[in-house]
Amino acid sequence: MSDYDLIVRNARIVTEDRQTEGDIAVRSGRIAAIEPDFKGTGTREIDAGRKFVLPGGIDSHVHVEQKSGFGIMCADDFYTGTVSAAFGGTTTIIPFAAQHRGMSLRKVVQDYHEAATPKAVIDYAFHLIVSDPTPQALGQELPALIKDGYTSFKIYMTYDALKLSDYQILDILALARREGALLMVHAENHDMIQWLAHHLVDQGHVAPKFHAIAHARIAEAEATNRAISLARLVDAPMLIVHMSEIEAIETLRQAQKKGLKIFGETCPQYIGLTADDMDKPGVEGAMWCCSPPPRDSAAQEAVWAALKDGTLQTFSSDHAPYQFNEKGKIPKGDKTTFKEMANGVPGLEIRLPLLFSEGVQKGRISLQQFVALSSTNHARLYGLYPRKGTIAVGSDADFAIWDPDKDVTIRWKDLHDNVGYTPYEGREIRGWPVVVVSRGRVVVENGKLDAERGSGQFLPCASPDSAKPLGRSAPELRAMSRFGAKPLF
Repeated sequence: MSDYDLIVRNARIVTEDRQTEGDIAVRSGRIAAIEPDFKGTGTREIDAGRKFVLPGGIDSHVHVEQKSGFGIMCADDFYTGTVSAAFGGTTTIIPFAAQHRGMSLRKVVQDYHEAATPKAVIDYAFHLIVSDPTPQALGQELPALIKDGYTSFKIYMTYDALKLSDYQILDILALARREGALLMVHAENHDMIQWLAHHLVDQGHVAPKFHAIAHARIAEAEATNRAISLARLVDAPMLIVHMSEIEAIETLRQAQKKGLKIFGETCPQYIGLTADDMDKPGVEGAMWCCSPPPRDSAAQEAVWAALKDGTLQTFSSDHAPYQFNEKGKIPKGDKTTFKEMANGVPGLEIRLPLLFSEGVQKGRISLQQFVALSSTNHARLYGLYPRKGTIAVGSDADFAIWDPDKDVTIRWKDLHDNVGYTPYEGREIRGWPVVVVSRGRVVVENGKLDAERGSGQFLPCASPDSAKPLGRSAPELRAMSRFGAKPLF
């Protein structure tokens, strides 16, 4: 009888701080041993052939089986979404349980569990989206849900159906500080966008490319500065999601230099697309529209610099999948204006290969930084570390064998989502996960899925260190570091 369920041999194992060579032994879904020339035997053994073995990706910003603020349902449900994630080397997703106005948060969570439980093939947690912070939601539902493992929630500073006032944001920040949760913020100035959009439409400028003009850079920069100021007033941690813009990123960098616990996230569209991609005939450019929109090459370089120097901690897909038809992207067909389009682009499956190809292969980031940005930092921020986000004895056996020399041309027909297109069609990349292991199960191998519907598990999240109020000045933090106290990032 074999001692272990799975052994991966001859692996170049990479974590956020080191690279080693050896074998990984798995028992009962957890990593039981990591040793060179391991002597045990496995029911199943895989020779990695000295390829890289990296922690399974964690995508902490995805929209799956969720209605938008316009009432449009995502193209992906929890089956197609998690299958697509697995093929891209991601073994954990954290989608949103989205509250719309008038809805109970507890009922929202129940509904999303009913959708995910029978379909997900990899593990998942949930963020909340809070759009209706009633006294009951703030006083009863949110505190109870945080204790049940929903320790992060997102709010919007724009969109008519979702946006909150500064006063409401302060209420939620205060609650998050008190209860040990992390607030995520979509930071764009709503009135700036609405004013620009009104005048553009009034002058007949309705094509998709005008989406980038309406969602002006200054709208992101102003809202980012305001969100950070609100967090500073309450002394509460915060994460700014899908950052795309030079001034906003610099504002974040300066806040961090002051010792504030403000974190940042960016996404594939901000290193792989530009506003020019929306300039297509008719409404075709809608396939490249998301909020904030892709910017230009200078903004891309600012994003890369922030990924490299640690200003941005996480690289998520913001997978927002809408088919290019009247039930998705273009509700009024070829008469749809940029104001009426469904916002968002797909990217769950190509998130990690794109970052690997453009980042690691081109020398912009190291392999260790890739691991941190794609997995470890997500686990730390959202209370899943060290169960997830690393390759270590006792951690879940979530990892992928990467072939750094595998050349792939991105084609939607080869992907596994239900969207019908990819904004990266025809893109040549190098490096791809060829074997993916989730909780010790080989779920992807030889281009085939081996995972049953409903085999993914829900992950209650602990209250992460990032969600504790700072309470210390920057000089105090520097003094702590001299005595060996390690900050979160």
